[in-house]
Amino acid sequence: MKNQAFVIVLVMLALISCDYSKSVSKDLQTGLTTRGDGLSCEDVYLSDGEQEINRNTFIYGENVYVNFENIEGFNKEEGKAFPGMQLCVVSQSGDTVMIYPDLYDDYQDGISISPLLLQSTLTVADPIHSGNEYTLYINIWDKNGEGTFIATLDFDVSPDEQIKIENNMLSYDEVYLFTREGNSVIIGNEANYNENIFMIFEGLEGFQEEDGKIFIGLSIKIRDQEGEIIINEEDLIGDSGLETSQIKDQLAPNFIIRDTSIDSPVSCEIVVWDKKSDSNIRASVNLNLK
Repeated sequence: MKNQAFVIVLVMLALISCDYSKSVSKDLQTGLTTRGDGLSCEDVYLSDGEQEINRNTFIYGENVYVNFENIEGFNKEEGKAFPGMQLCVVSQSGDTVMIYPDLYDDYQDGISISPLLLQSTLTVADPIHSGNEYTLYINIWDKNGEGTFIATLDFDVSPDEQIKIENNMLSYDEVYLFTREGNSVIIGNEANYNENIFMIFEGLEGFQEEDGKIFIGLSIKIRDQEGEIIINEEDLIGDSGLETSQIKDQLAPNFIIRDTSIDSPVSCEIVVWDKKSDSNIRASVNLNLK
């Protein structure tokens, strides 16, 4: 009996030692799942660049960071780790819509930071689209060894609910706000004075063509908190005909509010219409300026 017990203990110790470098973990709030084999990580979490994110529904245009804190197990040279990191996004139908083979390809001399923080950024924008579901795969590997660490996240994408759309016989892919100064999509309704703000329409279709061209109208109307009009552009396009491809790719009217004495929030309304039919689309949003 003693010999049998001794054998069982040895077998158990052997199993424990074999699996010591392997790990599986799942965040119950976001569904973020990780698997480590030879590489381990103290904490893996999502953030917006400043604060942690505890959801897996993202707004179109949002930047999502996947953070790998204190990742260990790399075979180091002169105290430096040589990680590789692949990012891949797959649609619900199984199509690969986005892939970056190695986000750390430029770090040929290795990384000496300790504790080691690795990070990937996912911009939830074209070819990703709102109203769809996707799976994010991040594969980390040791370029000087066999260790790997894999993170998987199922997520879906929604349009910015702050932007109200009234659509009449025109189709579109996305409508969102973009700031040139920040080089980013405006999420929510926060913007800045003296900022070049674009209301971007992607994939607009449904205009009547004449000789291969379309004739559209484009107006911008902005009111302050009291309802007073501060910008009123009735037709920015005029009578010029445009190529259909110009509009389908992207239509990006923009405005700047320079007067910091204007009461916030301001209401912004942009209308695009077809001058050869009754088709139109109206996008409106309230912006808090700071």
